Amino acid sequence: MKFCPHCASPLVHRIPKGDDKLRFCCDACNTIQYQNPKNVVGTLPVQGDRVLLCKRAIEPRRGKWTLPAGFMENGESSLEGAIRETHEEAGARIQVDDNSLYTLFNLPAINQMYFFFRAELIDLEAEPGFETETIALFSEAEIPWNEIAFPVVRCTLEHYFRDVNTGHFPVRMFDVLHGDDRTITTQLISHSRSTAS
Repeated sequence: MKFCPHCASPLVHRIPKGDDKLRFCCDACNTIQYQNPKNVVGTLPVQGDRVLLCKRAIEPRRGKWTLPAGFMENGESSLEGAIRETHEEAGARIQVDDNSLYTLFNLPAINQMYFFFRAELIDLEAEPGFETETIALFSEAEIPWNEIAFPVVRCTLEHYFRDVNTGHFPVRMFDVLHGDDRTITTQLISHSRSTAS
């Protein structure tokens, strides 16, 4: 970031008074440009004993399978965003209840947070969105585990199929710690909170 979006003056990278982090500051109009984590929201849509997955038609991880998810938009709640993304990517209508938050992932190395909500699949329209090559319903035995796009998706699916056996779906929060080389290798630190489903 080089110029102030308010007055077009050059920005200075410094720690503002009363702060403890470097920020882009405009000395001409005294505004501070805060850069905050991005929220990714999605669902784990199920129908009977099967889960809906989307095969990605875009990078990153084109051709790999994922849960329907994407970045939140301004003016919407996390759940509204997850429902919207599910329809946009999978052409699916879902039903979600108030206790549907299932997994939350903190990824501080890339300044992102992921939220997945459990959902019941109502129906599928004929066409998935342009970011999705195809969609399919999978039982646990059918899931292409080696073709899952992201560790957060794999982790969510693994916990879901374990929880199905007990009928208890606690909300889980994870810290995803990337190695120094920023590879896909991750460490998931669970902070489970027991809640009734």
